[in-house]
Formats: sequence, structure tokens, C-alpha cells
Amino acid sequence: MTLQQDLAARIATSGPITVADYMSTALLHPTFGYYSTRDPFGTDGDFTTAPEISQMFGELIGLCLAQSWLDQGSPAPFTLAELGPGRGTLMADILRATAQVPGFHNGARIVLVEASPVLKARQAETLAHFSLSWIDTVADLPDLPLWLVANEFFDALPVRQFQRDGTGWRERSVGLKNETLTFGLSPVGPQPALDHRLEDTKDGDLVELNAPAQAITADIGARVAKGGAALIIDYGDWRSLGDTLQALRGHAPVDPLDAPGTADLTTHVDFEALGTAAAPAAFTRLTPQGVFLERLGITNRAQTLAGEMTGATLNAHIAAHRRLTHPDEMGNLFKVLGLYPPDAPPPPGLEP
Repeated sequence: MTLQQDLAARIATSGPITVADYMSTALLHPTFGYYSTRDPFGTDGDFTTAPEISQMFGELIGLCLAQSWLDQGSPAPFTLAELGPGRGTLMADILRATAQVPGFHNGARIVLVEASPVLKARQAETLAHFSLSWIDTVADLPDLPLWLVANEFFDALPVRQFQRDGTGWRERSVGLKNETLTFGLSPVGPQPALDHRLEDTKDGDLVELNAPAQAITADIGARVAKGGAALIIDYGDWRSLGDTLQALRGHAPVDPLDAPGTADLTTHVDFEALGTAAAPAAFTRLTPQGVFLERLGITNRAQTLAGEMTGATLNAHIAAHRRLTHPDEMGNLFKVLGLYPPDAPPPPGLEP
């Protein structure tokens, strides 16, 4: 049995499923799901994230969080959390960079929000020298001031897709045609959550609705408003428009419906929806990743590290700096949104 066969049997019995149901099953099915069965990161995986490209990314994120913590009076104890921590590389770099910040490590309660058993095991190896706890959802976060980072987390949450038809919407679904998974559309109907999108869309336009992302951000925002900060780093734009569902296998794009469970599925993040959901926390201006990292001093850090490098190592280091910051690479594709208490300054590198 494959996941494609499992889905086909389900659809044949019960009818088409939403794109959100398809994404959730393909990524998290306990037996066949993409994240349940593999380590997807790095050159041997299907994609590479910023922390895997260079230690500079995590170091600067760590110093940004630590300065925000200092700006708010160094409360202790506090929660230092990461959503979807991958191999633990980002948190390891955060902790190394903040080791000399007085009181930061002693006050931190490190919490990782992770669903994958495979990745939990990798995180435990990477962070073996630290006291950690794992939780399944943000609802289980401790009731403490919260400093949190989510790098390429929200893009993997399941979205529903809707195509405008007059003043109503038709939901995109996944069905069967000649035993093959295929996209279809539901009958037209109202969608109150998208009433505000009637102003900026036309017939045939497709928009994505990510209810899980909004619920998670609402929980984080309620906590951060009482003390803390959150950095959300992902690809996307201020407002969703168009079909952004994509699949990666072996670092190459593939059909999202091809061999479900064997490719990473993501969509672009609708940052407007996250910022709105975060109330009563304040949110920063959406900032390109390259601009954010330059404001935090990545070029100076790169020059310091380069002083001890030669040859291929130096060339790789220069390429990593470019990849993280250049507008033609990750610098403009990825954006940063900060959440913070209304009566506190925004995290360093970001503007109100």
C-alpha cells in the first residue's frame, strides 16, 4: 500500500478532499507522511533551510532575541521556543551566540514544538548538552514570557484554496480521474472568511486561507503581548493571491499530486493574516530577510569569520553570505515579521 493508493481509496469512498486535507495527509500521515518518515534537510534531503547554509543566520537570530529580552528587563524564567526546529541547527546556533549574555541561558526554558519522531531524535543529538522539552502544539507552551522563532514553519501548514466566482467562491479540491489524483472545484458558495477579498480580486482569482496558521499566531500573540517577542521568517507576501502550492523532491520542483508523501509540500505565507491574528501583540513592518540580516550586522560577522578561511572554505562562506542576503537569492524571497508587546520596542532589525 502507498499513500497514493490510500488516498485514492478514501476519495473513491467519500468523495474529493480539500487541498488542506491533502497537504496534511501527505505531510503527517503516521505511516506514509513526508515528515513522519524522513529527515528532509540538507544535500541528501529535499531542501536546505537558512540555518543549514551558514551559522551566521542562527547567531544573528539569537542575538536579536537576546537583545529583545534585555530590552524588556531580562525576565526570568522565560520560554525560548522554536516551531519546527528541523535538525536543531538553528537553536544550537542561537544558544552558542547567546552563551555570554548574562542570565540568558540560566533564565531560558528551551521548548521545541515538533511533530516528527525522526526530527525529534535529530534535535536531541544536536542539542544533547542542553536541557530541552518537546511539545506538540503551541497551546502547550509554558505560561511564561515567550521569545520564539519560526523559520520556514508556517509554509508547511495546510491551506484551503478558493477560486472566486462572482461574489462567491469555489473551493479547490483533490479528486480522482481514471485512478489518478487530480484537482477539481466545488460548487460556488459564500465564504465569510474571504468577504474582505472581494475588494481586491476578480473572477477566476485564487486565494489561500490558512486557518491553522492564524490560530497558532493568535496563541503566540496573546502570550507575546504579555512579554516576549516572536520572529516569523518565511517566504510569502503581505497578502495571498494565486496558487502557491509547490512540491520539492531532491531539491527540484515536482507535481504536488505526484507520489504523495515523498515530496515536501509548501505554500507562500500570507503575512497580513498572521499580523492581524496576532492581536493584542503588535507586529512589525514586513522586512526582506536580506535587509533584516544586514541591519543585524551579518556582513561584519561574515568578514570576521572569513579572516580564518582560505580556498574552497572561503568561497563557500562568501556564497553562503550571498545566498542568505542577496535580493536575487533568499534575500528578497524570504520575509521577516516580528511580534512584540505594544508597550515594548520591536525586535532589533525590524521597524514598527
